[in-house]
Amino acid sequence: MTQFDPTKPSTTESGAPRQSDAHSLSVGADGPLLLHDVALVEKLARFDRERVPERSPHAKGSGAFGEFEVTQDVSKYTKAKFLQPGAKTNMLARFSTVAGELGSPDTWRDVRGFALKFYTEDGNFDLVGNNTPVFFVRDPMKFPDFIHSQKRTPDSGLRDNTMQWDFWTLSPESSHQVTYLMGDRGLPKTWRHMNGYSSHTYMWVNEAGEKFWVKYHFHTDQGMAFLSNEEAGRLAGEDSDYHRRDLFQAIERGEYPSWTMNVQIMPYEDAKDYRFNPFDLTKVWPHADYPLHEVGRFTLKENPKNHFAQIEQAAFSPANTVPGTGVSPDKMLLARVFSYPDAQRHRIGTNFNQLPVNAPVVPMNSYDKEGNMEYHHSGDAPVYAPNSFGRAYQGDDHQGQVDNGWEADGTLVRSAYTLHSEDDDFGQAHTLVREVFDDAARERLVETVSGSLSTVQEPVLSRAFQYWKNIDQEVGEAIERAVNTPKADSQPGGDPLDAETPAEQA
Repeated sequence: MTQFDPTKPSTTESGAPRQSDAHSLSVGADGPLLLHDVALVEKLARFDRERVPERSPHAKGSGAFGEFEVTQDVSKYTKAKFLQPGAKTNMLARFSTVAGELGSPDTWRDVRGFALKFYTEDGNFDLVGNNTPVFFVRDPMKFPDFIHSQKRTPDSGLRDNTMQWDFWTLSPESSHQVTYLMGDRGLPKTWRHMNGYSSHTYMWVNEAGEKFWVKYHFHTDQGMAFLSNEEAGRLAGEDSDYHRRDLFQAIERGEYPSWTMNVQIMPYEDAKDYRFNPFDLTKVWPHADYPLHEVGRFTLKENPKNHFAQIEQAAFSPANTVPGTGVSPDKMLLARVFSYPDAQRHRIGTNFNQLPVNAPVVPMNSYDKEGNMEYHHSGDAPVYAPNSFGRAYQGDDHQGQVDNGWEADGTLVRSAYTLHSEDDDFGQAHTLVREVFDDAARERLVETVSGSLSTVQEPVLSRAFQYWKNIDQEVGEAIERAVNTPKADSQPGGDPLDAETPAEQA
């Protein structure tokens, strides 16, 4: 067996040197990713197969079925049928924690997943998002490492705050999301009382072929509400399924939760010279530049009849688009288009789309065939295209420019995005702390972060202090003082920030 050498630069699994552990191969700094980036594909495909059968991230969660109804006219921006005025579409929502395992408490401090599946007449349309509008990293090459840093150490099998802060402080682009996580949104009172976001930038295309970049926002109609650290810690011990129980029982009582869908719409050409990169997943678009447009509302009215069959086996993927929609040059999104369905093929089988919860409501004619657990099939019809025996296929007449694509040109590079005038890692996090949080929220932020850092080791601790000073000098200094001030009493028992039960996983 080859001896592991921790001093050797990283390699592929075949032993060849890796060119980068931070940047994917793209056509120019802002262009699409390349399938022949063997290092990225290996890293993502290997990551997708790490755990069986629970999801690697987003393992703990639940959801419900409902209906989405369009309330406003956005037809000048998209031709998607399920987004036309008055349209109603059945749908499924799944909420989750990101880092916790299947049996972890619902109330640990964490980002919450917000995944939606719309069963439209043009096929399934999925959005995979969170309860925050940004994410920790902008390049998918870092994603498996990020998740690893939030899981467990290789020796003790325990979670470790030093490991988490080590990754974050060495990845300054994480600052915006970490600020959200350490703020009130890291502990939503219930799933019913949190917003959802696509986070990624997507594309809309109208009947005239005009293209628009969009971000989806789902604002809770119940109002946002949060738990304190003390409440979350108590509930983690008293009812680890608190959020799952709340949603299920609310729907049983007839208190159907709803969310209003809004979108921000950026004209296609604006992205080329906007003041920062609009496809950077660590950034938000200011509402002053691109205000919200109401689209509709979804309401959850039906609990699952069988949690395993309808929730655990539910498979969401941003690869599921419909005419009038599309993806964007967001590198994390482009990788997820591959990685999500690949993870589902591993987790629940080759034919996961034939399961009732994942099956489209419209007839299919797919030349994909066989594999584990095939149930629906094409009988004795030809299994190849083109063919001369009557089974339809898309011929050579469907070629040329696609309506939901974009232009890209450049050399193949491993690089961050091309810098725009206001691209930086800490600016939007500073705005969140200084202009969105009030004094009380900043005080809670200092308390939460200092509690999280209380067990962090050097050299990570000093770097964490500087990380927060880069976000906001005053807040960073307050965090440093709080950590370095001797305390008469330790953290309250059961507090979700205690090192034995850390909750700032994300």
